[in-house]
Amino acid sequence: MGRPLHKSDLIPIGEMARRTGLSVSAIRFYEDKGLVEPIRTGGNQRRFLRSDIRRVSFIRIAQQLGLTLGEIEDEFAKLPHGRTPTAKDWKSISTSIRRVLDRQIADLERTRDRLDGCIGCGCLSLKKCAIYNEGDHLAAKGPGPRQLLAD
Repeated sequence: MGRPLHKSDLIPIGEMARRTGLSVSAIRFYEDKGLVEPIRTGGNQRRFLRSDIRRVSFIRIAQQLGLTLGEIEDEFAKLPHGRTPTAKDWKSISTSIRRVLDRQIADLERTRDRLDGCIGCGCLSLKKCAIYNEGDHLAAKGPGPRQLLAD
């Protein structure tokens, strides 16, 4: 382990909220989900490691990128417990997240390109439309907009 914890290494939940731009209730929600683990004082008050600011900030960014809390939890499971994550630890998560983002980008580009073709075709005819689902034959392939979002 590293050096012993000092009082200056810990911040109260209100400071965590101020530093991350989240509400105290949002931080408690992340705590309930196991994404952050405060240390409890003798008076049962929450104290967070200063490094938890980075974890909570990562949660905000990851959610804005479309990751679910489950996916974030899976990534956090790769981080060490009981010590501040190193640059190497974060690099590992970054590599994993990059794969998710690359897949999302590919999905978005494919959908954009297919929408361009559909909207720009000008056929205005269900008889000529390339994505018309006559007889609902695509239902057998699963739910959702199969022509535009399927691989």
